[in-house]
Amino acid sequence: MSPITFKHLATGIGTTLVLAAAAPAAAQTDRSGFEIGVQVPSARSSEFDTTDVGVGARIAWRADWLGVEAEFNGYPGDFPGRPAFSSSRTEGLFGATVGPHIGRVRPFAKLRPGFMTFQEAPEPFGCIAIFPPPLSCTLAAGRTVFALDAGGGIEISATPGTFLRVDAGDLLVKYPGPTTDQNIDQRGSFFSHDFRVAAGVGFRF
Repeated sequence: MSPITFKHLATGIGTTLVLAAAAPAAAQTDRSGFEIGVQVPSARSSEFDTTDVGVGARIAWRADWLGVEAEFNGYPGDFPGRPAFSSSRTEGLFGATVGPHIGRVRPFAKLRPGFMTFQEAPEPFGCIAIFPPPLSCTLAAGRTVFALDAGGGIEISATPGTFLRVDAGDLLVKYPGPTTDQNIDQRGSFFSHDFRVAAGVGFRF
């Protein structure tokens, strides 16, 4: 799978916003309809022992307890620091939330598969010639991998058309193998478990 760039990210976000704006304004209530939002996600990489902060957008269709959503985020900083093997990362998550409305509050559980793209290293990245290669060397040329976000969160209505949202969970990132992972040879692909939290605001239509 080819790497996904910030151009692709911006296109995806723009498309979702246009779709939301073009949605029919038919008989919607405060518990059913389109939502768009912006958020700041932060993920703690257990594999590379670092925290990355990004920015992104989300679109959702919600009907009573169920929400179906797509979210795109960009992490623009060098990863995981110096020396960096990735100039930035992009993330796309697509899935569902389930939760009741309790007055102005909606607690929910979420399950969202998607992808994580590591862009090419910002400068030449030195790698030793061993097999299996270090994971950082496997990713340094740019790579898109599977990701799965599982967890929960809460939405709090500020007005009938706006809300605040905070969610947290386990972001499972599937790394390719064979590779050397923290001095352990991984003969096949494997998952890392990253703690991920996001906070933002949203608008209902």
